[in-house]
Amino acid sequence: MLPVRGRDGRALRLLGTRTAWTPVGDGEFFCPGCGGDRNYQRLTGRRRLTLLGLPLLPRGDTGPVVECATCHRHFGTEALDHPTTRRFSAMLRDGVHTVALAVLTAGGTCSRTVLETAVGAVRAAGFTDCTEDQLSALVDALAADTGRVFEQPCGASLTIELHEALDPLAPHLAPAGRESLFLQAARIALADGPYTPAERDALTTIGAALTICATDVTRLLAAARTPS
Repeated sequence: MLPVRGRDGRALRLLGTRTAWTPVGDGEFFCPGCGGDRNYQRLTGRRRLTLLGLPLLPRGDTGPVVECATCHRHFGTEALDHPTTRRFSAMLRDGVHTVALAVLTAGGTCSRTVLETAVGAVRAAGFTDCTEDQLSALVDALAADTGRVFEQPCGASLTIELHEALDPLAPHLAPAGRESLFLQAARIALADGPYTPAERDALTTIGAALTICATDVTRLLAAARTPS
């Protein structure tokens, strides 16, 4: 049997399926195909059986999918769970800031060296106008807030703040990135001498929020004491 051909001479499939896509939303996402921040459309589709390219019988719904506005590839909606580059930078900046405050709250702000180390980490993360006075004032404000619990090392409220800042960030950091953030915190604590019990407690809490196991926390606490 000779194949059926269209007007352009190309062979036509007798039977097939065609999907008609309908936009139901849009936004910005990190495109896995392009490898960068791109606009997207969220699409739902209706599949139809086709005969010689003509749509006939409905075959049900499909999707939703995410279509990149640049490469036009389709991805599952789980692609939206990955933060954009801008969002990830903001999450990392806030994470470093919260970690620095946690260590300063545990160890105090009397040491100029500790404050300088903390400010350096926070500035490198993106808060370029951060000053020692600002960090010291924030720590004092936290300690004076009677709604918070600081009688115990790394009190309950501070633990909540750490998890609020680090829980969304940790899944998007490679193991080396999580360890690097932890080591920054450890070096702030060590800037004025050996860890105090309160600082160790705060660092243990930071490690847990970064999903670093207890064995690796112990290893990193020792590694931070070794000059690089």
